[in-house]
Amino acid sequence: MDACDARTRAYKNGKTFDQCKKIAETLSSDLTKKIEHAGVVSWSEILQTSDHDELVYKLTLKYLRQNGYNIGDWKTPQVTKSTA
Repeated sequence: MDACDARTRAYKNGKTFDQCKKIAETLSSDLTKKIEHAGVVSWSEILQTSDHDELVYKLTLKYLRQNGYNIGDWKTPQVTKSTA
């Protein structure tokens, strides 16, 4: 059976999906501290922090949203503390 195994498929720089998730979790916790201090982090800053790795970038935004942050949209490409 030729099926893709998400646990072993290599993404950018040969990382597996699980490795990308761990990197994104670490980045989101680091960015959480920065957001609490500065109040805002831009999407471009998150992209630079993720070393322009699209999967890590998207997972980082996902984890920030799960932690209750407002990740913005195309009009306001920034992550802020949630007001709700």
